[in-house]
Amino acid sequence: MPPLCNFVDIPKVVDDRGCLCFAEHKHLPFEIKRIFWIYGVGDGKTRGGHAHKTCAEVVFPVNGSFEILVDNGYESKTFFMDSPSRGIYIAPNVWCHLRNFSSDAVCVVLASQEYNPKGYINDYETFKIWVNGTDSLF
Repeated sequence: MPPLCNFVDIPKVVDDRGCLCFAEHKHLPFEIKRIFWIYGVGDGKTRGGHAHKTCAEVVFPVNGSFEILVDNGYESKTFFMDSPSRGIYIAPNVWCHLRNFSSDAVCVVLASQEYNPKGYINDYETFKIWVNGTDSLF
């Protein structure tokens, strides 16, 4: 069974000039191959709604907030994300669904692989079959 998720805490430096967060290789469970960000998500809109077959991600709320539902096919949990210094590690074969974005939300995602559309599972029922060991659909 794939893990549900882990939190990734990165250093935060605060002084009279403001706050600075940074991530180095030693803070992450993989080497970064891709970085992307999500912003301007309209009221009631969602992102994600998929799992990756082999790619892992760490998702950070660098501004604002959102909820993230993670599901490994056996259990699911929703987390409220609002700290720029705390991300959530999403392992391969974990369904991820982001929702309830604040109007100012900016989400940055660090990924272990370059973009590959064939690496996605976009249908939840197919995902359930996949994580239960039946991969003949692919």
